Amino acid sequence: MYIHRHLENKFLKMSSFFKAVLVTGARQVGKTTMLKHLANGTRTYVSLDDIDTRTLAREDPKLFFMRYKPPIIIDEVQKAPELFPYIKIMCDESSEKGLFWLTGSEQYQMMENITESLAGRIGIMTLYPLSYNELNGVKYDIPIDFSLDNLLEREKVAKPFDMDTVFSYIWKGGMPDVQSADVEVRDIFFSSYIDTYLMRDVRQAAGITDETKFKKFLTACASNVSEQLNLNNIAAITEISHPTAKNWLSVLERLHVVFLLQPYANNKFKRLAKTPKLYFWDTGLCSYLAKWLTKDTLMSGHDVGHYFENFVVTELIKDLHYSSTNYDLTYFRDSNSKEVDLFLESNNTIHPLEIKLSASPDKREVKKYEMLDKNSIPRGNGGIVCMSPSVLPIDELNNFIPISIL
Repeated sequence: MYIHRHLENKFLKMSSFFKAVLVTGARQVGKTTMLKHLANGTRTYVSLDDIDTRTLAREDPKLFFMRYKPPIIIDEVQKAPELFPYIKIMCDESSEKGLFWLTGSEQYQMMENITESLAGRIGIMTLYPLSYNELNGVKYDIPIDFSLDNLLEREKVAKPFDMDTVFSYIWKGGMPDVQSADVEVRDIFFSSYIDTYLMRDVRQAAGITDETKFKKFLTACASNVSEQLNLNNIAAITEISHPTAKNWLSVLERLHVVFLLQPYANNKFKRLAKTPKLYFWDTGLCSYLAKWLTKDTLMSGHDVGHYFENFVVTELIKDLHYSSTNYDLTYFRDSNSKEVDLFLESNNTIHPLEIKLSASPDKREVKKYEMLDKNSIPRGNGGIVCMSPSVLPIDELNNFIPISIL
């Protein structure tokens, strides 16, 4: 059964404006499935994962487009950068919108080719693993702004949740193919995902051939989730050099496996942290790599708070991206270990959020937000994202925010 994605409306809007549209994202998150669903049989489909097709695209791109005419879906377009100049020509020669629907899972090198060839002609967006709300069929009509009225409106649409359902999602993650899997099939899925897709892609993207050490590196990263990045420690565990660890991490970023949340920077504060925090785009892959064999062991594990934080951060990013809400996300930490899990900045205003795995966290946590006022930094609505069953006001600016309404 097809699961509707919250990116669909935004994608169709971009397709009606641009002549080419690119959807990036990790392998197996559902990019092709979404585009085929939206095309409904009206477009040619071609995958550059196929060796013969890729060879044709790279060696004779002109003949490729004689064989595969737009409107077209081209899967994994980064595998044949030779196509981009021809896509540019065809876009310039036609007034038709949405001629090319493209997908790609390797980020930076592909973007360089697009910047050179398709600047101003292409709309670019990212599809993430299935969100908690996508799986539950929940879609909000209003973007989140963290005000009490806004949160109460979203609460009317939200579905009830409990600890068990939330951690079932965290443990499985958001890959579409793993949703109906039991414990055994889920493990086989992620093992195959690493061997079939990830290892092949890292070889092609960066020439990494030492699979044993790279898998060890993946596991070390999973053990560092939701923490400040410690590349020296990860490199030591993996028995590789710091420059190699830095390079391998950048490969995982390019392949949409991990991302780094940067620290907040402002010269009004002294001695702020400069190290980013490490998160996985898919909590299921992360929990598999860290060898949490069941949902229950994860829930009772010492890292349970880190996985909950990773879940909240990624769910929030998905909601913001799909709704086109423009916030700049950072975290705050100073040399005195004063920390705020998330700063969401928009129009020079900070919306501070704490993340707590509790149904009734200590409301005094929001007192630390007053440091923004003391430093004359405009502060907007915020609060504590938690397991509270309903929205509850803390003060004029802050609320307890159930995770279900992100």
